[in-house]
Amino acid sequence: MDGGGDLRSTIKKWNAIYPVYINSKKTVAEGRRVAAAKACADPTCIEIADCCSYLKIPHAIELDKAYPRDFFQVGRVRVQLKNDDGSPVNPAIKTKKQLLIQIAELVPKHHGRTKKPEPAASSAAGTSKSGKGGKKKK
Repeated sequence: MDGGGDLRSTIKKWNAIYPVYINSKKTVAEGRRVAAAKACADPTCIEIADCCSYLKIPHAIELDKAYPRDFFQVGRVRVQLKNDDGSPVNPAIKTKKQLLIQIAELVPKHHGRTKKPEPAASSAAGTSKSGKGGKKKK
């Protein structure tokens, strides 16, 4: 139990990244922190965490936390940008802004985004057909 508490207190010191920060559908007033041209549409915590793994940055997903400005936006990712001595974990990424831009570039290339649209369209058509079939049976 003590080890888990120690880990949680360590993660508390890490930077928080909410999906709103890189959402191209949000305005700066709503919380977007990167240019709209560089941002991506509707990122998720899982996609952000996968991008952090790809960039070799320690991270922790907190799905039970909500964005303070809009509490319907649930989930955030904690990232460790600097070691205890102050040196960057990944020398290529020194600031939170650089990390946000890198993540925003990687999310559209995420394997979940590139594979989902084709099967989703066919499964949606399948559900509507089965829905019609259900009505005919009545």
